[in-house]
This record gives sequence, C-alpha cells and structure tokens, in this order.
Amino acid sequence: MEETLKAVYDEVSKCNRCGFCQAHCPIFDITGDERNVARGHNVHVRKLAEGSLQMGEDFKDPLFECLLCKACVANCFPAVRTDKSVIAGRAEYLKRMGQPKIMHFLFHRLLPEPERLSFYVRLAAWGKNYGVAKLARAMGILSWFRKDLDKAEGIVEKLPTSFFRERVGRRKTHSKKGAPRVAYFVGCGFNFVLPQVSEATTEVLDKAGAEVQIADNCCCGLPAYGYGDLEAARKMAAKNLETLEKMNADAVVTECGSCSAFLKDYPELFEDDPSKREIARRLAPKVLGFSEFMQSRFAGSFPVKNLSARVTYHDPCHMSRYQKVIQEPRALLKRVPGLNYLELPEADRCCGAAGSYNLMHYEQSMKVLDRKVEMVKKMGADILTTECPGCIIQLRYGVRRAGLGTRVAHLSELFREMI
Repeated sequence: MEETLKAVYDEVSKCNRCGFCQAHCPIFDITGDERNVARGHNVHVRKLAEGSLQMGEDFKDPLFECLLCKACVANCFPAVRTDKSVIAGRAEYLKRMGQPKIMHFLFHRLLPEPERLSFYVRLAAWGKNYGVAKLARAMGILSWFRKDLDKAEGIVEKLPTSFFRERVGRRKTHSKKGAPRVAYFVGCGFNFVLPQVSEATTEVLDKAGAEVQIADNCCCGLPAYGYGDLEAARKMAAKNLETLEKMNADAVVTECGSCSAFLKDYPELFEDDPSKREIARRLAPKVLGFSEFMQSRFAGSFPVKNLSARVTYHDPCHMSRYQKVIQEPRALLKRVPGLNYLELPEADRCCGAAGSYNLMHYEQSMKVLDRKVEMVKKMGADILTTECPGCIIQLRYGVRRAGLGTRVAHLSELFREMI
C-alpha cells in the first residue's frame, strides 16, 4: 500500500456508503454522477489502497472536480474526512500519471518565490489589461490549454499592475504600549488581485490598536496541496514557519480564509517531521482570520460610524467548515449602528470559486454560482460581504452576470469606511 493512501485508509474505511452526502454535494447536484460524491471518492480511494482498482485517466475528472468544500463532511454521521481522501487520491494520481510541467513550474518555481511570481503576474496583468487575453480568447488559443479557460478569462475584469507589497514595502506601525503584536500574513489573492483589501485590513488593524508588521511570507501552500502536490506544499509551509517563528508575534492575522485555514493545518503536513510539527503546533493557535481577531481582541471597544445599508454575509468554505468561524463576522456586523443585517439563505453553500476551480471547471462552477446569486437576489441586500479573495472575485462576477446592483466587499473594506 502506498504511503499516501495508507495515511487515509482508516478514514475512508469509516464510510458506510449511506448516501447522505448526496443531498449536500454541489457537484453531485449538477452531475448526478456517483463518482463525484463523497462515498464514490471514498470507495475509489479505498480500492486503490487495497490494490483492487488500478489508477487510470478515468480517475482524473472525478478526483479533480471535487470542490473540497467539506459539505459532505459536515453532513456525515461518522464525519469521514473525504477532503483528505480526495487529496490523497490526487497525490497518487500525480505520482502514477505524471504532473503537467506548467503545474510543476507554478508550485515549485513561482509560488515559493514571491519576487519571481510578481514578475509573471505583472506580465499576465499587462496581457489582460491591454487586450492580449481577449485576442487569445477570440482566436481560441486559451481553449488549447483547457476547454473552459477561454470562457473563464472574463471572470476578472482588470488586474492591478502594482501590488500590495510594493505599495507598503516593509512598513511597520509604531510601537504601542500594551498593543498586540500582529504578523500580517499576505495572501497571494489579495496581494496580486485585490491589493486594496490588504490595505484596508492593515489600516483597520492599525487603527484598532494593533502593532502590525508585514510578514515576508510566500504562498501558504494551499494551491499545491489542493492539487495533490504535497512536496511543494510542505516546502512552502516550512519556509513560512521559519519566517513567522522569527517574528515572534502575539498573533498571525490574515483576511484570507483559505490562508488562515491552511496555516492552522500545518501540523498535519509534518506528521513525519517532529521538529517542524512542533513549530507548526505552536503557531496554529496564534493564527486568526480578520473577523476572529477583531471580535476576540476588540469586542465592545472598537468605535464605528453609522452605516445605513442592508448587508448580508457569505461563508467561505475555509472559514465555516474548516475553521468553524461562523458567528464572529456576524457579531461584528451586528455591532454596527444603523446596519440592517440580513441572513443569507444557504450562506455556507460553496459559491463555486474553490481556488482555481472556476478557471479549470468553468461550466460547473457557474452552475454552483448561479444558485448562490439567486439567493443574493432574493435577499435584496445592498452589500454582500465575505472573507476570501476567491469568493469575492467569483461573487462579483456573479452579480455582474445577473445585472444586480449588489456591492461585493471584504469585511475589512467595510470597516475601513466606518472607522
């Protein structure tokens, strides 16, 4: 039995194939394909581990079409970690079937090196903003890479050419007596695509009384992990552990729900490396999302201006199901005078972004998104807020497609306007 599959064998063996996962899986809801639902994944991985099933190309779509949203886990009586079994299956697929060169380049050469990554993202931004991507789409060039990629090119309207790190440098706020020392972990999505959110977050943290230092981190490693490249994920995690440990901060704060979730899970990456696992264990309790930090450290003492608007909140999967951070953002919003908070139906249902899922599986992603946007439309809210870059980009695209006037913003952007 391969080590990767052996690590999840006991977990997949807990699946009794009851089928309760079917009603909660966004992808099964679209495809009706048993291979896309949790019990299908667990049966496949178990048989692969036992050697009664051979890995082949027919495994690719079911394995990589999973959103990793953990809706199945939340509604599973034995709480089978299907997300872990899917990751193990993807890792085994890459090992046996090979990893695309472009994926290896991204995970091993770009994401671990922020400066090199910045160069390539700037090239992409130039191409996007000056019409090269539109030309490629018109000529069908993007579809050469993947059939849906030419359609997905329009998800982001425009890319910034100056990034958050360049705008702030290594800025550190002035020392404040008794203030919590915060290491701000810069997520790739906010740094490169939504730098104004990072600016809002650091400004709010500063004005709330925290002493903020920008961490010199690389990608958290979640994209590589999500695609089954565990080696690349561990390398990036090890690099970040070294950086964050040296900072010796009271808290590690990021407004990216995916980053905070994965940083908290670093101990699981180093089960075979006791020294790094111990560092990761010390770090995990310090990691807090924006709403977690604001609600826990400044509850009842953070002044905000009156906001006259109808606001609702979308739960990113990595906040609600991975970290159980559900009440904190709602508590913050409900503290704002004049705000009319409306609870979004199916607030914790995946919006279909799932990292790069909307790029690689555009049609399925849009079907998941349409259901989410329909709920937003029924609410009639002025503002839809959330805590994930992928969700923000996806939801903005959804409201544009639907012709809604709803503003989509990160929670920190709202609080910057109110302080």
